[in-house]
Amino acid sequence: MTDPLATATSLDPESGFAPSPSVTQAANDLRVAAGEKAKELAHNVSTQASTLKERAIESAQHFREVATEKVGQLKATAAERAGEMKQSAADRAHRLQESAAEQWRDTQVMTKEFHVTAEDYIRQNPTKCVVGALGLGVLIGLIVRR
Repeated sequence: MTDPLATATSLDPESGFAPSPSVTQAANDLRVAAGEKAKELAHNVSTQASTLKERAIESAQHFREVATEKVGQLKATAAERAGEMKQSAADRAHRLQESAAEQWRDTQVMTKEFHVTAEDYIRQNPTKCVVGALGLGVLIGLIVRR
């Protein structure tokens, strides 16, 4: 394939003669200038692409660092809240345990008092207690028979 610029300038359309060396030189100079401009533009585009790539990499790294930091903060907050909840549950369990122990002691005291009172009553009224126990036994026997 031939160069269209060279073909177009090989003959002068008005005179039919070959163009002067200054026209050929001008065409060559234009070709060289166009090639240099194309190389310069290609270099600029390549530089801009590299710059954009570096910015994208920096942005991705920054995002990764920020995300890692946020995850760390979230973990710390969650651990702190879990510790608070654990402590609160332990405190509540301790209070419930103390309350249950106190109620158990009160119940034991009341049971001992009832036992002493019942024992005193039985010692003071043995006949009433034996007759009452006999009547209670008969009543239970009748209920069980049915």
